[in-house]
Amino acid sequence: MRGYFVTGTDTGIGKTRVSAGLLKALTETGLKTAGMKPIASGATQTPEGLRNEDALALMAAASLEKPYAVVNPYCFATPVAPHLAAREAQVEIGLDPIRAAYSELCLGADAVVVEGVGGWQVPLSSGLEVPDLAREFGLPVLLVVGMRLGCLNHALLTARAIRADGLELGGWVANGIDPDFLRPEANHATLEAELGAPLLARLGYAPKPSLADTAAALAEAAASLVPVAQP
Repeated sequence: MRGYFVTGTDTGIGKTRVSAGLLKALTETGLKTAGMKPIASGATQTPEGLRNEDALALMAAASLEKPYAVVNPYCFATPVAPHLAAREAQVEIGLDPIRAAYSELCLGADAVVVEGVGGWQVPLSSGLEVPDLAREFGLPVLLVVGMRLGCLNHALLTARAIRADGLELGGWVANGIDPDFLRPEANHATLEAELGAPLLARLGYAPKPSLADTAAALAEAAASLVPVAQP
C-alpha cells in the first residue's frame, strides 16, 4: 500500500493541512485514495454521532467514500490528550479496532494517508503509544515541522525518536505557522542539513489555507508515490 503515516512536531502543527493536501494531490494523479484519523480527541455531537473536524477534512479530500467509523474508529468529545479523553469516556484504546478499520479502509484504495494524533510520543493507553500505531500500518512516516521558534529541537528530537523506534522517516514538510518567525531561511537550511530525510514541500503561513494550494505544493511528493508505467 502506498502512502504515509503523518505525524508532527507537536499538536496543532498542521498535520491535517498536510494530510488532506496530500490526499487531494494523490487523487489528482488518478489514484483511488482514502484517509484515516484512527484516534481523534475534540469532536462535535451530531445526529450521526461525534464528528471530528480533522477526520471530516480527510474524508472530503479522499476520492473513496468510507464510513466515518472506518476513517475515525476512536472519536472523543474532549480536546485533550487521547488517553485522558478515552479515560473520561470510559474507553480503552486498543489496536484491534484500528487494525480492522484500516483493513476496510484499504479495500479498493491505491494509496492511503493516515494522520496521527498529537506529537510522536503521545500515550494512547496503558502500554500503547503513537509509535505502536505507526508500526501497525507499515507506512513510511511523514514529519510535519511547524516552523516557529523551537522547531529545530522539536524536529530533530522527533526524527531521532522515529528512527529509534525502528520506523522509516520518509520525508518532512516545513509548515509555516508563525508569521513573525525570525530567521526562517536559516532555520530551514539547518533542518535540510540535519534531518537526513527529503523535504517534500514547504508551505507558507496561511491562516485559512486552501486545500487546492496545499495539494499543488505537495504534487511532487504525490507523484513520487505513483508507480511509473512500464513501456
